Amino acid sequence: MPLNAKPITSWRPYWAKRFGTAKFLPTSREEMDALGWDSCDVVLVTGDAYVDHPSFGMSVIGRVLEAQGFRVGIIAQPDWQSAEPFRALGKPNLFWGVTAGNMDSMINRYTADRKIRSDDAYTPGGQGGSRPDRACLVYAQRCREAFPEVPIVIGGIEASLRRISHYDYWQDKVRRSILVDAKADLLLYGNAERALIEVAHRLGRREPVESITDVRGTAFMRRSNDPTALGWFELDSSEVDRPGRIDEHINPYLTTEEQAAAKGGSCTKEEGQQGPADGQAGEGAATPQGEPGVAVVAMPVSRKTGRIALPPREKTVIRLPSFEQVKSDPVLYAHANRVLHLETNPGNARALVQRHGERDVWINPPPIPLTTAEMDHVFDLHYARSPHPRYADESGRHDGATKIPAWEMIRFSVNIMRGCFGGCTFCSITEHEGRIIQSRSEDSVIREIEEMRDKVTGFTGVVSDLGGPTANMYRLGCRSPEIEAACRKPSCVYPDVCQNLRTDHAPLIKMYRRARALPGVKKILIGSGLRYDLAVKSPEYIKELVTHHVGGYLKIAPEHTEGGPLSKMMKPGIGTYDRFKQLFEQFSAEAGKQQFLIPYFIAAHPGTSDEDMMNLALWLKRNGFRADQVQTFYPSPMATATAMYHSGMNPLKGISRDAAKGEKVDVVRGERRRRLHKAFLRYHDPNNWPLLRDALKDLGRADLIGNGKHHLIPTFQPATDGAYQSARRKNSTAAGARASVAKPGGKVGMPQAATGGKAPTVLSGGKTAVSGGKAGMAGGRPGAAGAQAPKGGVSYAKPAGAAPRRGTLLTQHTGLPPRETGGRPAPAKAGGRKGR
Repeated sequence: MPLNAKPITSWRPYWAKRFGTAKFLPTSREEMDALGWDSCDVVLVTGDAYVDHPSFGMSVIGRVLEAQGFRVGIIAQPDWQSAEPFRALGKPNLFWGVTAGNMDSMINRYTADRKIRSDDAYTPGGQGGSRPDRACLVYAQRCREAFPEVPIVIGGIEASLRRISHYDYWQDKVRRSILVDAKADLLLYGNAERALIEVAHRLGRREPVESITDVRGTAFMRRSNDPTALGWFELDSSEVDRPGRIDEHINPYLTTEEQAAAKGGSCTKEEGQQGPADGQAGEGAATPQGEPGVAVVAMPVSRKTGRIALPPREKTVIRLPSFEQVKSDPVLYAHANRVLHLETNPGNARALVQRHGERDVWINPPPIPLTTAEMDHVFDLHYARSPHPRYADESGRHDGATKIPAWEMIRFSVNIMRGCFGGCTFCSITEHEGRIIQSRSEDSVIREIEEMRDKVTGFTGVVSDLGGPTANMYRLGCRSPEIEAACRKPSCVYPDVCQNLRTDHAPLIKMYRRARALPGVKKILIGSGLRYDLAVKSPEYIKELVTHHVGGYLKIAPEHTEGGPLSKMMKPGIGTYDRFKQLFEQFSAEAGKQQFLIPYFIAAHPGTSDEDMMNLALWLKRNGFRADQVQTFYPSPMATATAMYHSGMNPLKGISRDAAKGEKVDVVRGERRRRLHKAFLRYHDPNNWPLLRDALKDLGRADLIGNGKHHLIPTFQPATDGAYQSARRKNSTAAGARASVAKPGGKVGMPQAATGGKAPTVLSGGKTAVSGGKAGMAGGRPGAAGAQAPKGGVSYAKPAGAAPRRGTLLTQHTGLPPRETGGRPAPAKAGGRKGR
């Protein structure tokens, strides 16, 4: 079906357009008075500090609505203990817009070990505790308390990934759709500009919010037999292992009329009445109970061909197992997750419905992606590109005690695209943004770079990133719109790159060259994660990237080396990484540069055995890598890997109650086993050696315990304090101690420009390393991908083409000697050197 939609710039502006554009959207009554407003048409509530930048979702939504003529105010990080802070801007004329922020609030507040974080990158000063657990739900309830009659529209990644019944890792149970608990009127999922503009204009025309049930990319509540559901056909998918349509045996001794009469019907058409087509129930058909509502269709078969004849997709809704069913039955939970992921292509997706008690959560098909012209419109709007003045310090700046770390990271970066067709099961980008790439035009990107160069304080000539969810998917997509609209594959690059996928990187290369030729631009760095299985299809791109756009370090994510876990992640084999590494080192050498690859790996992902982790540790040792940062798999709501974690089944292979069918998944549960998988990644840490010795003996690999080069861990055990120490100063410095970070002469490490605009982390010896990006930010960019849920990784570095030297050990990014851990030093070897 063609993906046609009304352009977002074609709506007639709302009457308040006459007020013009605000330098910053107002956050107080005083600011509203200065703009001449007596009220706001829309009030946005967010769990993030207000940064007027296109990488922050609430700023984008606010500016898009402002461009449509609406007066928009923002309440950022309100005190949720009462409803009073939510009345600060008065009663909204049209609706509340509520989001938890660029990140899921639970992932923002808790680590993968369910321990509360002490910091928050989206808060001034990085202080934690500025948002509640499940912020979207709490904010919506406070908005309802403040002004009960005002419609509430929730959105953002937290709402998007909780639009159906979902497994909650923090409570270890299945929770209801957030729409039910928040008592909101509408839920917008994915990139919501198109849906939100339509909803705003229809509410502006005084349409009741209850009647807005036909907008793509929205979810809402419906009671049974709702008359607005007339004309829809329902396919029942609430069970597994159920056969298709079964017809009764025909009694040969009855006439056709007698058979129809036995069922309480008639085979004679009334005069002028037309029967429905094969397999269709007809417009406005009644339910089997004879009441108005959705017509239930049980996979009808055509009389002419014997083939399944389904009703039209645009009027079909699939009934998922109810909340009560999936809550108590992991098999049905995995089945519902599989059906959900099969209905994500805007070209062929059908609506979904899931019963919660006496009501249904109705989820319309995904939104139609923005065109290039629409993307340009969104990113060309007036953004101040800085935090709101309320966050300035005493000198009026934002780089002191009130600095917002997430803004600092993307301050000099530019988002060039949205979406991801990778389909990695642990990642939430595809569920949130979709798999169809939405790219900006080259001219729009160049204009933003020039505006940043001319207007943003502190710009040194270095653009820290041109990217998005993935650095090198710009303008890539299916060769055929017809094939793209009909495709139901969860990934375009697994198990191999699809033959219908365009992999030409020429438009991206052309943009890179034009951007770095701009006056005043010294260097363009690429900070987003790279999809290396696509990059190897274009060696010219790798050469361009390595020669001009790598600031010494490049992040890639093999995630694992073994086929078992990689198949559950839908990631390519380690051989593809080896091919990319070969090209990376070749072109680095040709450019006369010593550069580092930073591969990321996941510990404790579903489908990973203890033996898989042992083999990964052996691979790391063979290649001279030593992990510094380690995170385990983090089950984010609605991800396919989370369904594996909860159910122990693989939704990628189909779901069945028959043990001989489907595929079981080895799930890493329990603190001890999760610690073991992390320990394999940090096999070099003496604190982990006792645990690893026991595990290796259990695996029958005691031959890996010894003091030789071919052994994984030694037999001796030095005295340790059992503590984990990170190379990052923030996590390593003891309380009350002052870290020694400066080189002689007062200079601290490398210039910030050389690290892509990120604050350098200085290690012992004066060497500098760049952290691999805060967990939970897609490709290291907060908000670029709607804040992807953190996938838990570890990062490494190795000089291109260099092998570990005798007497030295490689650590993350830099090749520095290992840190002092307080343990007894190992005996020095003859001819070796300790440190550098």
